Amino acid sequence: MTAHRTALRVELGARSYRIHIEPGILSRAGRLIAEAADPDRAFVITNPVVERRHGAALRDGLRGLPCETVVVPAGERQKGLRRASRLYDELLARGADRRCGVIAFGGGVIGDLAGFVAATYMRGIAYIQIPTTLLAQVDSSVGGKVAVDHPKAKNLIGAFFQPRLVLADPGVLRSLPAREYRAGLAEVVKHGLIADAELFGWLERNCGPLRRRDPDAITHVVRRSCQIKAEVVRRDERESGLRAILNFGHTVGHALETLTGYRTLRHGEAVAIGMVAASRLAQALGRFPMAEADRLERLLKTLSLPVRIPPVPADDVLRVMRSDKKAVDGAPRFVLPRAIGSVAIGAEVRPEEIARVLTDLGALPRG
Repeated sequence: MTAHRTALRVELGARSYRIHIEPGILSRAGRLIAEAADPDRAFVITNPVVERRHGAALRDGLRGLPCETVVVPAGERQKGLRRASRLYDELLARGADRRCGVIAFGGGVIGDLAGFVAATYMRGIAYIQIPTTLLAQVDSSVGGKVAVDHPKAKNLIGAFFQPRLVLADPGVLRSLPAREYRAGLAEVVKHGLIADAELFGWLERNCGPLRRRDPDAITHVVRRSCQIKAEVVRRDERESGLRAILNFGHTVGHALETLTGYRTLRHGEAVAIGMVAASRLAQALGRFPMAEADRLERLLKTLSLPVRIPPVPADDVLRVMRSDKKAVDGAPRFVLPRAIGSVAIGAEVRPEEIARVLTDLGALPRG
């Protein structure tokens, strides 16, 4: 194994699977998929941008495996029950049965949508994740959380359904738009803050190579992020405890995405703002040193990620958070940092304290 080829294993008993991280791995996709799932046929679900940039390379790598491509429009707004229903219709029309497999070829939206369809079509058929964005490679492609959005909350309708295989090619990230690439870095920062102070420090020292998309730097953060997430998922597959740490920044982040109609903020941008909100909330409660909160905000700014809330009413943010699937009896639960590399889960915070931090960060004051 070379320095640029990594195979990790997510240990989940009968549901275990491998994550392969390797430049150019699309050329070996067919063989690896056959070893992991052995489908009779495969349906590649992707979007027009990924199809145009990388579709030919994947089809070449899938030579010998009968496959068909299903293209859905790009964007978070496609991640709903209506689009899922259309995909069921498409699979039925093409004669897909339980011996078929689904290949999610794209970013987080495609991964969530295709995974949800695979989890529910004929009560579950095999699916493979081939993530093409940094955010998907370091986070959403691993762990088996698949979902579609509801108008009132993101990822409200979903399941835990593990892929059979994850194939991550850092090389495809060279063609990723700058804003999408930066958004993915937010999830890397999250992994450092929740579980690995050494990774957080490495990010502070290596912002330049990361911004330049240095291949070694990218491969390092993809590999380390997948290691962190694989270990968390191994210990808590269904988010009954520890896995909730992966939601750091997502309580406020998901609310902002919902309120802005998934058009203003990329997911990673919303998470970046949510991490700042959570760290400032922890600081205000005396649970997180100001110097550490400043470190987080400084790192995000250096990576050109947003740290301020758009001008949405604080009351609206609170209202949407109450509908979040992690809320209990209508009260949002926060993951709050204790130190770089350590967080606490399930924190209850009074609405007045939340609103104060939200307005300090740019939300419109409560009415």
